[in-house]
Amino acid sequence: MKTSWTKKLLVVSLLFGGVLAGSPAMAQGTAPDPAVQQVQTFYDVLLDSMKHAKELGIKGRYDKLRPVIEQTFDLPDMVRLAVGPAWNTSSAADQQALLAAFERYTVVSYANNFDGYDGEKFVVDPTTTVRAADRVVQSKLITKSQTVPFNYRMRQVGGSWRIIDIYLNGYVSQVAIQRSDFGATLATGGAPALVKKITALTDKLMGGN
Repeated sequence: MKTSWTKKLLVVSLLFGGVLAGSPAMAQGTAPDPAVQQVQTFYDVLLDSMKHAKELGIKGRYDKLRPVIEQTFDLPDMVRLAVGPAWNTSSAADQQALLAAFERYTVVSYANNFDGYDGEKFVVDPTTTVRAADRVVQSKLITKSQTVPFNYRMRQVGGSWRIIDIYLNGYVSQVAIQRSDFGATLATGGAPALVKKITALTDKLMGGN
């Protein structure tokens, strides 16, 4: 895994204030929480991809991660939230292009950043924090040198819990960061310019290793 990526998370957390607020109530019950199971499913595949990173290569890691990301992430809602108000003024064709570009970028980001294994492990809290209709799953990435919290905001989509946002370092909203990053491009060139930007970033990552 790229050590520079985890360091970057710590820097980002100082620059953005997407705090996960609210009074938590813990979901109780003897059966495994289905929202927790979704995060664990994602981590299981991600960890296996890391363990076989070199033999898979980035294209193999991409192909391995894409199905589980489609299964556990609510990508349509994530891109809608990241684009913000401009989503509602975009044509149906532009929305589909944004979703396709965003999905590809999301998958390749994991394939590129988690490109090796050195004893890392993911630990998922078996309980969830309830926030209105959503749930928050808390987890940690533990490496030899640091522990990085990742909290996942989950929402039910078609009867299945899906990741709607990721709180980097435990509290910095990834969607909020992306909306900030996307804003200037949308303002100057609209959805087509953002699709072009995301596609260029993705192509660069795909050629990274």
